[in-house]
Amino acid sequence: MAEPRVCVLRAPGTNCDIETAHAFELAGGTADRHHINQLLSNPKLLEEYQILCIPGGFSYGDDIGAGVIFSRQLRNQLCDSIQHFLEGDKLILGICNGFQVLLKSGILPGGSSTWPPADGHEPDATLTWNLNGRYTALWTKLKVACPDNVFLRGIDTIELPIAHAEGRLVVREESVLDKLAENQQIALQYRGSEDQTDSNQVLEYPLNPNGSTANIAGLSDPTGRVLGLMPHPERFLFATQHPQWTRLRLEGEGDGLKLFQNAIKYYD
Repeated sequence: MAEPRVCVLRAPGTNCDIETAHAFELAGGTADRHHINQLLSNPKLLEEYQILCIPGGFSYGDDIGAGVIFSRQLRNQLCDSIQHFLEGDKLILGICNGFQVLLKSGILPGGSSTWPPADGHEPDATLTWNLNGRYTALWTKLKVACPDNVFLRGIDTIELPIAHAEGRLVVREESVLDKLAENQQIALQYRGSEDQTDSNQVLEYPLNPNGSTANIAGLSDPTGRVLGLMPHPERFLFATQHPQWTRLRLEGEGDGLKLFQNAIKYYD
């Protein structure tokens, strides 16, 4: 089979598209970076790809909220194209600002089961300002809570960097959290000590760097083919990118590369 093709979709203010495309190519895929205007002028372009990735950055300067303008373009102008993509045997990944876009557009958490969103629909979960009220950049330890998600297969724990100001996941009401847990859509959680057994134990900064409900760092759709996460896997492709790689004697691949490899292997 030909190498899976990846559309890395950027907008004004996106700044992680080059390294994200590089990650997919290191994993064995063929990645093209497309500006949102290219897709708006030719929505059928998306049909040429098996994977859609919205990378990190500050789309449209986060002028009216992180990911809001980008999300409305997907939801309104590209609604049919996104629907066809969700209904196919295809994958979607949103990283940091891309996760914000997926949530605020309505692609997550419901995926194809709730797309397109009804007029006036507001998401059951969203991302808002970190509890500390400021941009935060540090390395985080994560526990995979949804091993059936395509991107997370074979991963138990992982360490990745975060860099965001609006990464705190909140839910409309407690029943939403219960439903996400029941459907195994809580994909990644910030982790405390090695012997932590209760994944819902409330963690404080810096273990939970933004104050997310239930320590949530990423969500899956019900099919396991869509993943949104705040940490940046594309920033840990090589062991030498870890700030303590010499002290820990790390070699070879970084933890983040596995997510991209899983996506490409899905089409083997």
